[in-house]
Amino acid sequence: MTDKSDPADLPAFDSDRPEWAQAHGPLRSFGRIKSRPIKARQAALFETLMPQIAVPDPSKGPIDPLALMPDAKEVWLEIGFGGGEHLAEQATRNPDALMIGCEPFLNGVASALRHVEEGGLKNVRLHADDARAVMTALPDASLDRVMILFPDPWHKVRHNKRRLLQDETAVEIARLLKPGGRVRFVTDWLDYAEWALERLARTPGLTRIETGDIKAGGADWFTVPADHVVTRYEEKKLGDTTPIFLEFQRQA
Repeated sequence: MTDKSDPADLPAFDSDRPEWAQAHGPLRSFGRIKSRPIKARQAALFETLMPQIAVPDPSKGPIDPLALMPDAKEVWLEIGFGGGEHLAEQATRNPDALMIGCEPFLNGVASALRHVEEGGLKNVRLHADDARAVMTALPDASLDRVMILFPDPWHKVRHNKRRLLQDETAVEIARLLKPGGRVRFVTDWLDYAEWALERLARTPGLTRIETGDIKAGGADWFTVPADHVVTRYEEKKLGDTTPIFLEFQRQA
């Protein structure tokens, strides 16, 4: 998913990341981890709310999702939750499901904390860093759903290796999904949709739920799932196509 460099090559903003995450290697699947100053109220939530709902440090060992929410009927993982709108709404709609969200962009985490507080959500757990570490720490067949919505497209060919969805990512997702579990990938960039489809389709254990040929205008690529949550980011229409939805299921 990402490549590693010597710690001496870490960018200056890496000091904002937890010590364990700095040692994990510089992140290449996304850009900045912080932009504008975080508002005082949201910054306070990092001190008060975040310790209560933070995913355990994955460097300390395996993570048992049911230890985070023993009565959870399902476990979902959202990789890169942006501002947390989708994560919070899905948590509201599915109170019996544990929602694990990973996001390295600290302003996004701050926004998600606000959504969690305002919604009184008890079924959300957050990881303010690279999802790879959490995924590695989760046991086989522990997830019912994996959501990847509008990841950074990294358009230049020489930067394609920085895209979140690589062959190794897809294999790891297949490992984590329960039989019948699903992964949803959404993008509004045509070339990334083609890239993602190629990798998911060749991953052992994953079967595409919908079929169609995007080059021939397959309508199912653009069919919005009934449970999809439209966010402000999606409404900006920054890509070169109507959002494309790819769904794959873990074979029994």
